[in-house]
Amino acid sequence: MSYNYDPELVPLALAFPETDITDLGRARELLRQQQPPFTAPESLRIEKRTVPGPPGDPDVEVCIMTPRDLTAPAPAVYWIHGGGFVLGDVDGDLHAPAHIAVSLGAVAVSVEYRLAPEHPYPAAAEDCYAGLKWMAGHAAELGIDASRIAIAGVSAGGCLATAVALMARDRGGPALCFQVLDIPVVDDRLQTPSMLAYTDTPCWDYPSAVLSWQAYLGPDHHGDLAPYAAPARADDLSGLPAAYVVTCEFDPLRDEGIEYAQRLIQAGVATELHHYPGTFHGSCAAGAGTAISDRMVDDRTAALARAFGLKPAHPRPTGTQKAYGML
Repeated sequence: MSYNYDPELVPLALAFPETDITDLGRARELLRQQQPPFTAPESLRIEKRTVPGPPGDPDVEVCIMTPRDLTAPAPAVYWIHGGGFVLGDVDGDLHAPAHIAVSLGAVAVSVEYRLAPEHPYPAAAEDCYAGLKWMAGHAAELGIDASRIAIAGVSAGGCLATAVALMARDRGGPALCFQVLDIPVVDDRLQTPSMLAYTDTPCWDYPSAVLSWQAYLGPDHHGDLAPYAAPARADDLSGLPAAYVVTCEFDPLRDEGIEYAQRLIQAGVATELHHYPGTFHGSCAAGAGTAISDRMVDDRTAALARAFGLKPAHPRPTGTQKAYGML
């Protein structure tokens, strides 16, 4: 198919590396090779800790980014990386949470969850929930204002963010003040118009989505699902934190993200939906330095600032850093 991409994104779309998850070992190695190097901002202190995992399961590693000049309890973002449930890790997705921490003077905590198919649902969701519980329980130690904790995730990380928000509501905490669902995966049924139409789009397409869900849920899965696996199946979205939802025009996940945002609104959840014409799945990271990608980053930062009662304290970093692994 021919797609009317934003002019600055056309060269990126044409040159975008193929995402082939039929051979996961090779796909994971290629992703590691494609990830740009990360240089920690001097203003941040970064450390990794191993924290208790879900009951009966292994411990979970988290990466904590703290402004060095932190003097009072700060807002915090709990960040969940993408990767179609089968790819990615914390180290490959440090630019976004670091930018949030620097721009807003916030603490950012990124969680290393188990990947499918080696660890199918509910491993990733429960790992992410366990990490959030630890973060909230240690808010004072981490310099975090426990009343201003937001959760954020991109792509499959957006699915896990929605799942953890539902878990927190249903299990009585931790309290979340905001959720950022960036190009989120939410529906395993794969029947929306955008999902059925976009079979050859860059970074992510319908065939990849099929394989991803099979890996996460098991190849023989069919029928009803718990909403913690596929949040679009949740009957009740009331009582969730205010939301900021991002969708891209030429993304198979576009329509399920829009529909989830609509359902949040209908459930009485204060929700801001940002749809970006001319973009594709992962183009924000791959097209860093383009006008549309910079606007997407600035809009997300501004939304978090509003949720925290802040104004962005620092300008968006300059320069171009392409990250092809934003799935």
